[in-house]
Amino acid sequence: MAKSGPWAGGRLRAAWASGDWRGIFREYRRATGVSQLTLGSMVGMPQSHVSLIESGKRKVTSAELIARITEGLEVPDELRGLPERSEALPWSPDPELNERIARAQSVGKLDVRSADWIAHVLAEHRRAEDVIGGRDLWVVVRAQLDTVTKLLPNVSGAVADRLLILAAEHAHWLSWVAAGEGQHGPALAWLDLANGWAIDAGSSDMASWVARVRSFYTLERGDPVRALRLAEVAQQTPGMLSPAAASIATHAACLAAAAVGERDRSRRLAEESYDFALQVPDADTRPGWLYWLDPVRAKLQYGMASYAVRDWSAAIDALQQGVSALDGYPRDQAYYLAKLEDARQRL
Repeated sequence: MAKSGPWAGGRLRAAWASGDWRGIFREYRRATGVSQLTLGSMVGMPQSHVSLIESGKRKVTSAELIARITEGLEVPDELRGLPERSEALPWSPDPELNERIARAQSVGKLDVRSADWIAHVLAEHRRAEDVIGGRDLWVVVRAQLDTVTKLLPNVSGAVADRLLILAAEHAHWLSWVAAGEGQHGPALAWLDLANGWAIDAGSSDMASWVARVRSFYTLERGDPVRALRLAEVAQQTPGMLSPAAASIATHAACLAAAAVGERDRSRRLAEESYDFALQVPDADTRPGWLYWLDPVRAKLQYGMASYAVRDWSAAIDALQQGVSALDGYPRDQAYYLAKLEDARQRL
């Protein structure tokens, strides 16, 4: 399995998954800095053909050319043989996922560098999903989860726990994307898998995060009472929560409390959530799936808590401070700008 290189990038992997040859060439060259001439020599074609592909004037259709590109660009094993992209994606989990883990036993050893690589690539997928969405990456992450679950029968102890958490992270990502596509049943099914794997691994942070996501889904679908109950579960997950996990669980309870009319409680929880978040300003001290919870995002969440309790002045102040720092995240920036403008109109 590759250790580093351009194929860690989510955009390049998304282009490969969707068969976007123009995007593949462009993203590969952007990630590596190679010229069209050099890329052409890598895949056995003249520079002029590379230029035509990048401009969309030439298609890549022959199996022989695809094979040359696959070998020349050193496409990772987990991306080779992906199913053809279809609008009817298989959203629901496959039954054999849990069966593989149920058969885990203490035999053999795992190359830990492989687990490091999978975790690194998933982090890149998260960042790419922030910008380009997750649909094009779905088949890649789904195939990557298969890789994780196939490794589990060969490990035990701390390494098995690590892989179980990694599997839970993948399942949560798939749940999040499914929910964004309106696939609510599959989204909950993926969360159920993530929760079971988190418990098996003894990860309080991941179990809390899964309950928080379920609370978010429930609040979005108009059931604030149940959303508050789920957020309280996220806060009270057995075991010691990290400050980052405690922050996000408390924020979920804050929003749900506002939705049921408990405004004073919501304000108190907003302060607690913000204080927790400021304890972990560096990404290295947060769980991988909370990579985004930096001080800027913490301020934005505080703004959204103020918005939820209709404290428009506080919402405007917090959102203004955070939104300008989201230039690299156009979807998120547009969302918070819309909330900021709405708060201004309501003041």
